[in-house]
Amino acid sequence: MTLDLNVQIGTLTLPNPVMPASGAFGPEMTEAVDFNRLGALVPKSITNLPQPGNATPRVCETHGGMINSIGIQSKGLEKYLEETIPEYAAYDAPLIPSISAEDIDEFTEMTKTLSSHPDVDALELNISCPNLKADGLAFGMDKDVTYELLSRAKEVSRVPLIAKLTPNVTSIQEIAAAAEKGGADALTVANTFLAMAIDVETREPLIGNNMGGLSGPAVKPIIVRMIYQAAQAVSIPIIGCGGVMNGRDALEMMLAGASAVQVGTASFINPTALTDTLDDIEAYMIRHELTSIQDIIGGVKMKPSEGGVLWHGRSG
Repeated sequence: MTLDLNVQIGTLTLPNPVMPASGAFGPEMTEAVDFNRLGALVPKSITNLPQPGNATPRVCETHGGMINSIGIQSKGLEKYLEETIPEYAAYDAPLIPSISAEDIDEFTEMTKTLSSHPDVDALELNISCPNLKADGLAFGMDKDVTYELLSRAKEVSRVPLIAKLTPNVTSIQEIAAAAEKGGADALTVANTFLAMAIDVETREPLIGNNMGGLSGPAVKPIIVRMIYQAAQAVSIPIIGCGGVMNGRDALEMMLAGASAVQVGTASFINPTALTDTLDDIEAYMIRHELTSIQDIIGGVKMKPSEGGVLWHGRSG
């Protein structure tokens, strides 16, 4: 049985829908994962200038997940071009650098530079990082800023652009639509949730930066909801990210409307989580006699809601 796992992101064709989440993937993982089997390679976000990252401790476990506040620790764009891109370009999977910047001008310049590199196949714009010219609020928390950023980047890019959205918004649909209107070829839904954990004995936060991003299986149901909502608002592909621990989680996101998924926290627990997830998807397709991944995407069968209201909330 021949399986068609191809996923289209603008002009880029991914060989399958499974890729790592930025920040949870590095070249040392070649010891556990065959990079040539992945749908794409997404290294940790790069900044224009070198950055040391946040204070330690940077990671703590929570019930059903983990909080991290690594900061965008980076060697800078120059080293990325000299060292990181050639290292990943040795593999068959498409290379999708993730960009983090301090303002729209810097996003635009970095997009222009990276997209002109012959080994770069697409770019993920991390618009969930803080905009230092807007009191530290994430670019992706404002629909007008999201539109302007994507519009500017689109003008100078020669490769497809993926907007990585923040989940810390009231309406993911509004931001998703703004990103699409600005020129995004796809969306990553989403980055981590702002969170905090406290050691009750010392009465201090468990993270050196006090707060960080919550990831892992605890956030997956919220991400599935956001994927479904975003898919109703846009016509571009969605990459689901947040709590994918196995193929069943990936399939749940794809049924909600995602064309592909990113795996992050799971790789810290199971080094082969990426390829295991791909194996699970293939086994599911064979079991259900599906030949194309397109037969899964957006295939959820929604139930009619009482009184036409999707969610009533808890009363009493």
